[in-house]
Amino acid sequence: MSNTNRPYDIVVWGATGFTGKLVSEYLTEQYTQDMISLALGGRSADRLDSIVSELTTQNKGWDSIPTVIGDATDQESLREITQDTQVICTTVGPYTKYGTPLVEACIETQTEYCDLTGEINWVREMIDRFHDAAVNANTRIIHSCGFDSVPADVGTLLVQSFAIENFDTHCEMVRIYLEEGNGGVSGGTLASFAELFDAASDDPVTRQTLQDPYSLAPPGERDGIDAGGQRLPRSDQLRSVWTAPSPMAPINERVLRRSNALLGYPWGREFRCTEVIPTGSGIGGAIGASIVAGGIGLFTTAMSIDTVRSGIRQFVFPDPGDGPTKKQIENGYFTVRALGRGTGTDDPFTIEAEFSSKLDPGYGSTARMLAESALCLLRNETNSSLSGGILTPASGIGEPLATRLRNIGFTITVGERTESGSS
Repeated sequence: MSNTNRPYDIVVWGATGFTGKLVSEYLTEQYTQDMISLALGGRSADRLDSIVSELTTQNKGWDSIPTVIGDATDQESLREITQDTQVICTTVGPYTKYGTPLVEACIETQTEYCDLTGEINWVREMIDRFHDAAVNANTRIIHSCGFDSVPADVGTLLVQSFAIENFDTHCEMVRIYLEEGNGGVSGGTLASFAELFDAASDDPVTRQTLQDPYSLAPPGERDGIDAGGQRLPRSDQLRSVWTAPSPMAPINERVLRRSNALLGYPWGREFRCTEVIPTGSGIGGAIGASIVAGGIGLFTTAMSIDTVRSGIRQFVFPDPGDGPTKKQIENGYFTVRALGRGTGTDDPFTIEAEFSSKLDPGYGSTARMLAESALCLLRNETNSSLSGGILTPASGIGEPLATRLRNIGFTITVGERTESGSS
């Protein structure tokens, strides 16, 4: 869908927040006002004007940047903003608190949408309430376009596409490995994380969403053979290493299953996926996996207790708006590896995809992933038959997003994995 008569190509909603400012900085550094019509949105005109002044001073390609003022809880102000733009790129969380009115406004005004949410309870609510309306409006609402869940989701798509093209069949299972990473965390991200536990303490649907491996699948298709995420240390058969549970598995695994369902099950109805953290081989790997698993379990237990969670939010978590320094972002990095196992005409095969960046995963890299997702929607650079709905990066955009990210410095490769472990 294209609304070329609208004054703005992209609105960064939440541009005064920590991640929103990073997205705005990236777009104005990478592109010029002759290439995209950009506007910055938020509640405070003064803060937006300050950011505009900073960005136009730093970047020669921008003489001015329009601003739009609205309130995340005011449906009418959001409708006025969305009807003037082709794509809304939003970083305003917790999405459980602030995200729903914007999704509604985008569907009403047929405005494309992408966000960074990892709040699976909220994504489930959006699916149940708005998927059909978004389909009917030919409007793409694409959640989780950052570190949650682009590397895992698009990485799996690359693995499966390579398998189908080269072996005429899909991989029955894909395992995602959080190989390495270094980066900081912002108050906004932790606030969203805490909101998930708040919701789980009060809402049985949220608890069911966290327990059911297929909770983000379409209604009527929320069952299957996949037992869900790894909870304990485990010796990994694909790589001969020990692995621990991944804290990102609850969102990423469910996103992968939704992608498969939305695309019409090209990976099979018995597709299985798991996300883990590799900790090495031998006794050292086993000890490392036990430490990671124990730490995640302890933190999850603490966050599940209302009084303890309140204390952690008040005395441990940084304030919303705070985040890693520019140096921390620039010195960050991550590598995510996806291994798929399938059976060809003669023998089993393994496909490997690598997805990495030399920037902090949660902020420097995430800002770029979200911004380039918005550009894919704007330019209609998608490899998908789906023109509307509550979608995932793989089902709503697909491989063109990997192409854009490669062009700006991400390392994204895919190939057959040999016995020596190389592809």
